[in-house]
Amino acid sequence: MHASAVVRRELKSRGFKATPQRLAVLRAIAGTSGYFTPQELHGDLKKKHPGLGLVTVYRTLSMLTGAGLVCQIESTGKSHIYARRSPAHHHHLVCQACARVVDFNDCELDGLAKRLGRQTGFAIEGHNLEFQGLCRDCRPRKRAIEKSNQSVRGAGL
Repeated sequence: MHASAVVRRELKSRGFKATPQRLAVLRAIAGTSGYFTPQELHGDLKKKHPGLGLVTVYRTLSMLTGAGLVCQIESTGKSHIYARRSPAHHHHLVCQACARVVDFNDCELDGLAKRLGRQTGFAIEGHNLEFQGLCRDCRPRKRAIEKSNQSVRGAGL
């Protein structure tokens, strides 16, 4: 089956119309090889679809996130980061300085989820876990900035 037919079927099965704009966004997402921002996706889309607006990209990403087809990752930057939904269960490490995202698969939350379900009466169907901090490349830069700031304060400036 052709990829666009699969996408159309997937959208319709989730109650969404397969509009030309949504299909264009989905094709652009399928062409990505990792994480992207709405602005980056829009920049790629403008080349072939100059009339497609950034608001349409945001709305489509929101709809696709709600449908479980796209994963939204919280970022401390100006924009969320997105990725195609991976079939494998995984979580994220997010650098607060450069927005780098690293996936990890180690997840020992099943026991906690069962306990919380019993305690609260929730039927827990899934979870997301993100750790935020500084990546290996950004940690030395932050230490250098902090050291410089301490020197300035120590000098009475």
